[in-house]
Amino acid sequence: MATEKTFTVAGTATNADGTVKVRFANDLVARIKILNKNNCTNINLVELPKAMTKMEALQHLQTLGITAGDAGFAVANKLAEKAKVAKKGEVKIKATRVVAESKTAATQETTA
Repeated sequence: MATEKTFTVAGTATNADGTVKVRFANDLVARIKILNKNNCTNINLVELPKAMTKMEALQHLQTLGITAGDAGFAVANKLAEKAKVAKKGEVKIKATRVVAESKTAATQETTA
């Protein structure tokens, strides 16, 4: 099973065209340099307390309360998107009745 990628930095930044996006990285300084080079503004990145998945990082950003206005909207939308994707992977199983006992359980009961 593949493990989810983790990040140590998360936040928001406004693209040159005015759209606000949620950003994830593992190196704060390098990410800020890249965003500046691409003419991004309102860069608001924070170091996370531990390595986190995107879902955990988005939840952490919401608890910090640093996301207001368009940044808050971007975080909420990304969190909803990640929750929807995570829910797709869930499998629900409903047992209606037991068909037969396992032989191991029946054998243990008779020897006890």
